[in-house]
Amino acid sequence: MALQPVSTSTVSPASAQSAFGLDFQSLLRIILTQLTYQDPLKPLDNTEFVSQLAQFSQLQQTQSLNDQITSLLAAQSATQATGLLGRTVDIANEQGGATVTGRVDTVSFSNGAPTLTVLTPEGQTISGITLDRVAVVR
Repeated sequence: MALQPVSTSTVSPASAQSAFGLDFQSLLRIILTQLTYQDPLKPLDNTEFVSQLAQFSQLQQTQSLNDQITSLLAAQSATQATGLLGRTVDIANEQGGATVTGRVDTVSFSNGAPTLTVLTPEGQTISGITLDRVAVVR
């Protein structure tokens, strides 16, 4: 499988936030301001300047990668949840009690996170079950 290069052109300036809460364009403005007001008798070292630019670029790419991984994890959760439809699962009790067994009847999404509705053999419907509560899949 060939790896595709990560494109940073699809990242919006609002999504690429640095650790300081500034987007990449703001960080570039800071560097340009620094260059504008530097002492002409003591110019900024070229190596230091290029190093700063590289660090800002790397920061933006890291944030972009983080956003893409978050999207990938959300898609993976959705795929896992839909794969449970019709399957029998054991659900761990939130209070640490006995597990509940039932068949996954529906999958719904609230705030992008999948939740399951399980129908027990006794006819009880349990909804709002997150994937992390599924203990066993049969």
